[in-house]
Amino acid sequence: MAKDPLRVLVTGAAGQIGYALVPMIARGVMLGPDQPVILHMLDIPPAAEALNGVKMELVDAAFPLLKGVVASTDVVEACTGVNIAVMVGGFPRKEGMERKDVMSKNVSIYKSQASALEKHAAKNCKVLVVANPANTNALILKEFAPSIPEKNITCLTRLDHNRALGQISERLNVQVSNVKNVIIWGNHSSTQYPDVNHATVKTEAGDKPVRELVKDDEWLNSMFITTVQQRGAAIIKARKLSSALSAASSACDHIRDWVCGTPEGSWVSMGVYSDGSYNVPTGIIYSFPVTCRNGEWTIVQGLSIDEFSKKKLILTAQELTEEKTLAYSCLS
Repeated sequence: MAKDPLRVLVTGAAGQIGYALVPMIARGVMLGPDQPVILHMLDIPPAAEALNGVKMELVDAAFPLLKGVVASTDVVEACTGVNIAVMVGGFPRKEGMERKDVMSKNVSIYKSQASALEKHAAKNCKVLVVANPANTNALILKEFAPSIPEKNITCLTRLDHNRALGQISERLNVQVSNVKNVIIWGNHSSTQYPDVNHATVKTEAGDKPVRELVKDDEWLNSMFITTVQQRGAAIIKARKLSSALSAASSACDHIRDWVCGTPEGSWVSMGVYSDGSYNVPTGIIYSFPVTCRNGEWTIVQGLSIDEFSKKKLILTAQELTEEKTLAYSCLS
């Protein structure tokens, strides 16, 4: 039996990440090769013409799984009936802007989009926030969409997770698919903590710990961490544009694993609403290692956290608590 199409919303769809993301969704990269989709694309009125151009290209690409396209500048029309919402649109930080200025712009955007999802999305809509500050934008969205279950509101740290996998794979000259169980803890910012203490590499002699194979704790505790933390800035410096294709690809990875499940014995990183695991304060959206089954994520419990790591977990939680305070001050 053919599956019913799922409605997938992409906000900021005429932008760089949106342009990379929508063909991936239409090709089945996000939801699988047998899942038809109807794409809902939202952007701001000044981007209406560009958005229509993207719609024309989707039609021209003749994707077999694509059963319809809604391209709109109206938030209600775009949010109506959606099963999955990928929130890519946001206000970017411009030169000379204070952090609070960026935060207040994004708070108002996420407040209005949350209200539209609350009223018009499908009952069990899954939400992924990509736009920065991703963790705090997701928290604001959660506040203003109270009927969407809190477990259904997440933010993207899979890009950082994939960056960490990529660094280990390059360092050891192994296939990236053979590296697993890195962890991104905390905020999608330069305080995030890429942790390899539980990561392994598949070898002919079985799975081996990354630390044992790299044999360079100094690199793993310093340069590896800063490379992953600052990778986005390095790409902007090289491309003169922010990372788009890797962000789009990791958004697909995030949703696919959430909906279809993670492979046995491995976990991924997702920004989720903290329940107090690993002494992380509740009331913030924080990146944890998770496994997914039957469309639900579960935080991996019982991992040993050394003193070096504990300090890193606390540092990034503090930044998120400060961001939360700043965001709430913008609401009043």
